[in-house]
Amino acid sequence: MSGTNGSVAIARPDNEYDVLCDDVAQFLRRYTTEDGAPVTTDTELDGITPYAPTGVVHRCEDAATANPALGSTIQRQTGAGTVTVTAGARSVTVNVYAGAPTVAIGGGTAVALPAGTSLSWSVDRGGDTGESLAGAFVFTGAAGHDFIVTSTREA
Repeated sequence: MSGTNGSVAIARPDNEYDVLCDDVAQFLRRYTTEDGAPVTTDTELDGITPYAPTGVVHRCEDAATANPALGSTIQRQTGAGTVTVTAGARSVTVNVYAGAPTVAIGGGTAVALPAGTSLSWSVDRGGDTGESLAGAFVFTGAAGHDFIVTSTREA
């Protein structure tokens, strides 16, 4: 008919997704309804490859320690010397007061940090499945340099 406007709605299933963990890995769980009944489908994170959970299924963040105990360090270096923060730290911060000490991360090339530099590296999730900084941080000072390095790691 001339002059008639409208739209046709087609009912589609409502899909919800959640990334979950089991005793082995992370996986994707799709929740949907078919003929009014709830249905779950587990796949690898690609959303295609079928996945069969092993052991207890839980939200991944539940596996991490909610409030892990953290140990902290602080070291001031004046003049020649080295401060090393080994791999596995949750955070590293350096403040340079004088000179231009260097930092080498994970065995990489050393980079000079001029006076006034303040840098931080950190991760936000810890616990059993948590994150940490992968490489060691090596700060090296020479005569006339003054800097302070702080770090935290799970105790």
